[in-house]
Amino acid sequence: MTRRERAEQNFLDGYNCTQALVLAFEDKLGMDRETLLKLSSSFGGGMGRLREVCGAVSGMFIVAGLLEGYASPSDLDAKREHYALIQRLAAKFKEKNGSYICRELLGAKLAATTPTPDARTPEYYKSRPCAKLIGDCADILSEELGIK
Repeated sequence: MTRRERAEQNFLDGYNCTQALVLAFEDKLGMDRETLLKLSSSFGGGMGRLREVCGAVSGMFIVAGLLEGYASPSDLDAKREHYALIQRLAAKFKEKNGSYICRELLGAKLAATTPTPDARTPEYYKSRPCAKLIGDCADILSEELGIK
Protein backbone atom coordinates (compact mmCIF):
# COMPACT_ATOMS: atom_id res chain seq x y z
CA MET A 1 0.00 0.00 0.00
CA THR A 2 1.37 3.43 -0.93
CA ARG A 3 1.56 6.35 1.50
CA ARG A 4 -1.26 7.97 -0.48
CA GLU A 5 -3.45 4.89 -0.18
CA ARG A 6 -2.66 4.60 3.53
CA ALA A 7 -3.50 8.24 4.15
CA GLU A 8 -6.77 8.04 2.21
CA GLN A 9 -7.76 4.82 3.97
CA ASN A 10 -7.02 6.34 7.38
CA PHE A 11 -9.49 9.12 6.55
CA LEU A 12 -12.09 6.62 5.39
CA ASP A 13 -11.54 4.74 8.67
CA GLY A 14 -12.70 7.87 10.54
CA TYR A 15 -9.51 9.72 11.42
CA ASN A 16 -9.50 13.46 10.84
CA CYS A 17 -7.50 14.87 7.90
CA THR A 18 -4.40 15.61 9.96
CA GLN A 19 -4.43 12.29 11.77
CA ALA A 20 -4.94 10.43 8.51
CA LEU A 21 -1.88 12.04 6.96
CA VAL A 22 0.35 11.71 10.04
CA LEU A 23 -0.54 8.04 10.52
CA ALA A 24 0.47 7.33 6.92
CA PHE A 25 4.05 8.18 7.99
CA GLU A 26 3.85 6.59 11.45
CA ASP A 27 6.62 4.10 10.69
CA LYS A 28 9.08 6.96 10.04
CA LEU A 29 8.26 9.15 13.03
CA GLY A 30 9.61 7.26 16.03
CA MET A 31 6.62 8.06 18.23
CA ASP A 32 3.86 5.87 19.58
CA ARG A 33 0.51 5.87 17.78
CA GLU A 34 -1.49 7.41 20.63
CA THR A 35 0.90 10.36 20.92
CA LEU A 36 0.78 10.94 17.16
CA LEU A 37 -3.01 10.81 17.20
CA LYS A 38 -3.25 13.26 20.09
CA LEU A 39 -0.61 15.57 18.60
CA SER A 40 -2.55 15.76 15.34
CA SER A 41 -6.09 15.74 16.76
CA SER A 42 -6.48 19.53 17.06
CA PHE A 43 -5.86 20.32 13.40
CA GLY A 44 -8.72 18.44 11.70
CA GLY A 45 -11.41 20.46 10.00
CA GLY A 46 -8.98 23.28 9.32
CA MET A 47 -7.95 23.57 12.99
CA GLY A 48 -10.77 22.38 15.20
CA ARG A 49 -13.42 22.86 12.49
CA LEU A 50 -12.54 26.55 12.10
CA ARG A 51 -12.01 25.83 8.38
CA GLU A 52 -8.65 27.61 8.31
CA VAL A 53 -5.47 25.79 7.10
CA CYS A 54 -6.41 22.41 5.62
CA GLY A 55 -5.87 19.64 8.16
CA ALA A 56 -3.98 17.52 5.64
CA VAL A 57 -1.58 20.41 5.03
CA SER A 58 -1.12 20.82 8.78
CA GLY A 59 -0.39 17.09 8.96
CA MET A 60 2.19 17.48 6.23
CA PHE A 61 3.86 20.20 8.30
CA ILE A 62 3.79 18.07 11.46
CA VAL A 63 5.51 15.19 9.67
CA ALA A 64 8.04 17.55 8.09
CA GLY A 65 8.77 19.05 11.49
CA LEU A 66 9.24 15.69 13.16
CA LEU A 67 11.54 14.48 10.38
CA GLU A 68 13.33 17.65 9.29
CA GLY A 69 12.58 20.28 11.94
CA TYR A 70 14.99 22.28 14.06
CA ALA A 71 15.27 22.32 17.84
CA SER A 72 17.63 25.15 18.74
CA PRO A 73 16.19 28.67 18.72
CA SER A 74 19.66 30.02 17.93
CA ASP A 75 20.18 27.88 14.82
CA LEU A 76 18.93 30.43 12.31
CA ASP A 77 20.21 28.46 9.32
CA ALA A 78 18.21 25.39 10.35
CA LYS A 79 15.14 27.54 10.99
CA ARG A 80 15.46 29.18 7.56
CA GLU A 81 15.91 25.82 5.83
CA HIS A 82 12.93 24.35 7.63
CA TYR A 83 10.68 27.30 6.83
CA ALA A 84 11.79 27.05 3.19
CA LEU A 85 10.71 23.39 3.22
CA ILE A 86 7.32 24.30 4.71
CA GLN A 87 6.82 27.02 2.11
CA ARG A 88 7.70 24.59 -0.72
CA LEU A 89 5.22 22.04 0.60
CA ALA A 90 2.49 24.68 0.88
CA ALA A 91 3.23 26.05 -2.60
CA LYS A 92 3.08 22.59 -4.19
CA PHE A 93 -0.26 21.88 -2.51
CA LYS A 94 -1.67 25.27 -3.49
CA GLU A 95 -0.47 24.88 -7.08
CA LYS A 96 -2.28 21.54 -7.31
CA ASN A 97 -5.47 22.52 -5.45
CA GLY A 98 -5.78 26.32 -5.69
CA SER A 99 -5.66 26.97 -1.95
CA TYR A 100 -4.60 25.49 1.37
CA ILE A 101 -7.53 27.03 3.26
CA CYS A 102 -10.07 24.40 4.30
CA ARG A 103 -13.23 26.45 3.69
CA GLU A 104 -12.04 27.41 0.20
CA LEU A 105 -11.23 23.78 -0.61
CA LEU A 106 -14.69 22.77 0.62
CA GLY A 107 -16.40 25.62 -1.23
CA ALA A 108 -17.73 27.04 2.03
CA LYS A 109 -17.94 30.78 2.57
CA LEU A 110 -17.83 30.77 6.38
CA ALA A 111 -16.08 28.95 9.14
CA ALA A 112 -17.99 26.21 10.92
CA THR A 113 -20.11 27.51 13.77
CA THR A 114 -20.20 24.32 15.80
CA PRO A 115 -17.46 22.09 17.17
CA THR A 116 -19.55 18.99 16.46
CA PRO A 117 -18.09 16.96 13.58
CA ASP A 118 -20.40 15.80 10.82
CA ALA A 119 -21.42 12.15 10.87
CA ARG A 120 -19.18 10.00 8.66
CA THR A 121 -21.81 8.67 6.28
CA PRO A 122 -21.44 7.64 2.63
CA GLU A 123 -22.95 11.04 1.72
CA TYR A 124 -20.33 12.81 3.84
CA TYR A 125 -17.49 11.10 1.97
CA LYS A 126 -19.09 11.79 -1.43
CA SER A 127 -19.53 15.50 -0.64
CA ARG A 128 -15.93 16.16 0.36
CA PRO A 129 -12.64 16.26 -1.53
CA CYS A 130 -10.75 15.48 1.68
CA ALA A 131 -9.53 11.96 0.84
CA LYS A 132 -8.02 13.24 -2.43
CA LEU A 133 -6.44 16.24 -0.67
CA ILE A 134 -4.95 13.99 2.01
CA GLY A 135 -3.58 11.77 -0.73
CA ASP A 136 -2.08 14.79 -2.48
CA CYS A 137 -0.30 15.75 0.75
CA ALA A 138 1.07 12.23 1.14
CA ASP A 139 2.42 12.36 -2.42
CA ILE A 140 3.93 15.83 -2.02
CA LEU A 141 5.59 14.97 1.28
CA SER A 142 6.88 11.62 0.00
CA GLU A 143 8.37 13.28 -3.05
CA GLU A 144 9.87 16.25 -1.23
CA LEU A 145 11.46 14.16 1.53
CA GLY A 146 12.28 11.12 -0.60
CA ILE A 147 10.12 8.74 1.45
CA LYS A 148 8.75 5.57 -0.11
